[in-house]
Amino acid sequence: MTRSAHDPAAGRRLLVRVLLGALAAAVAAIPFLAAWQHRTDRFAVEEQLSPAAAPPPAAGAPALRGLPRDTGPVVLAYHDVRPDGERPYTVTPAAFDAQLAALRAAGYRTLSTAEFVRHLRGERVPGRTVYLTFDDGAQGLWRYADRSLARHGMRAAAYLITGQVGERHTYYLSWEEVRRMASSGRWDFQSHTDDLHRRLPLDASGARLGPALTERLWLPAERRRETPAEYRTRVAADLDRSIDAITSRGLPKPLLFAYPFSESHGSGPSGAGVLQGMLRQRFTAALTNHHGPHPLGAGARAFAERTVQRLEITSGTTVAGLLAGLAERGPRRPGGEPRPLAVPAGWEFPGAPGGTTVGAFTGAGPYPLERGHLSAEYRPLATADWTGYTAEASVDGLHSTANGVSLTVRAHGGRPVLVALSRANVRVTEGTGAARRTVARARLEPAARHTLRIVVTADATEVRVDGRLRARVPVPPSAAGGHATGGVALGVHNDGAPRWPAFRTLTVAQTRPAAPAESAPEAPHGRGHGRTAP
Repeated sequence: MTRSAHDPAAGRRLLVRVLLGALAAAVAAIPFLAAWQHRTDRFAVEEQLSPAAAPPPAAGAPALRGLPRDTGPVVLAYHDVRPDGERPYTVTPAAFDAQLAALRAAGYRTLSTAEFVRHLRGERVPGRTVYLTFDDGAQGLWRYADRSLARHGMRAAAYLITGQVGERHTYYLSWEEVRRMASSGRWDFQSHTDDLHRRLPLDASGARLGPALTERLWLPAERRRETPAEYRTRVAADLDRSIDAITSRGLPKPLLFAYPFSESHGSGPSGAGVLQGMLRQRFTAALTNHHGPHPLGAGARAFAERTVQRLEITSGTTVAGLLAGLAERGPRRPGGEPRPLAVPAGWEFPGAPGGTTVGAFTGAGPYPLERGHLSAEYRPLATADWTGYTAEASVDGLHSTANGVSLTVRAHGGRPVLVALSRANVRVTEGTGAARRTVARARLEPAARHTLRIVVTADATEVRVDGRLRARVPVPPSAAGGHATGGVALGVHNDGAPRWPAFRTLTVAQTRPAAPAESAPEAPHGRGHGRTAP
């Protein structure tokens, strides 16, 4: 038995010695704690670096001359900015700075997410604008991209995988970096899921993988795939965690969502619109880098379908390539190029042999030997939101029923109107796929040359051939709000006639208010579903 057990004073002295020892140890540990805290802070907030300033393109450079003067926003999709730019989705700091310098030289300004959303909802954005987006929330945004944005007076939006913020800080941002970026006024933060930017097994083998956002996953413990209800519960919980992770840190609620891998449809319930329904409940629209069946500029149709397509920027994107992409996608007003056939670079030829040009539509050739039909689309992305325009064409070379032309308005929209013209006949159809219907058809005075005038308004499409009204196609209320917009497309076919038909002229202008249209008699012989003239 020790003495201290019977001596209260001795016990107190022992306690004092223990406390003094602990205090001494704590004092001795202060430098080590400070060093540890310094290390933690260093990893939480990395040093920012500024690349050398990039020279802007020379005034009057061809790439700058090809840009529309007054255009709506184009959405640019970046991922990471860091020196090891050999990875496909990583842009070097020097390349990023050069791209911002080119944008500024071309007169572009950048939009916040709130400004971009107001544009989607119908607010006009004047001048040249872009919306810069960064997927994933990579650490290079803070360390390299932020300094270039500050230099050029621009801003951007980071789409965060919120479950990765603060994890693997060698790649992802920390929440402290997010806070500092937000306080700069140059950044806002949107959703890229909480933890669904992954590909996971879809069957027992584990070899078949699919996007965790769009597919029903394999449940190994139960040896089955998720039920639709389980899929909805899992995805809804992830989307809500993503929103909560952002708002719980005092940041504004995200307005937009970016699809992981740009994949918006899977083989599971999302294909039936379940995923899109959950996204619409939480966000104004979703962003993708993949083209759907119909090109979507950032405007009325994108808002109607709640899906915006972006121009993806990769390690191989040059300044010239960026400006060319803006020229292709920048929304244009009807009549901005009043004679589209005089702008060969503005046309695309889906499914056509290599080397096809507008010459195959104007009579200059060359013509493909292996087929008898060609299509051409005029700036499909830049004209996706067109309405209120008049397209006029003169056509010749119509020799028989073996050849003919077509002119489509509201092209790529949900309610395109196609006018097919031959030597002695005209046919007007509306819609796409199984919903396509014949509106009118009529006999014409046989001739090798005809003129065509199509007036497109928000309410109807009016078709005249050789000055006479042939059809008036109303826009149903279900197609309002961007579903009945779109530009122009051409078609020519030749099935053994002596020569191909040709569009001698094609003009596009904004539609002026017109007097009430004359009534057109019914289609002869009861054919067709609309109104026509003989």
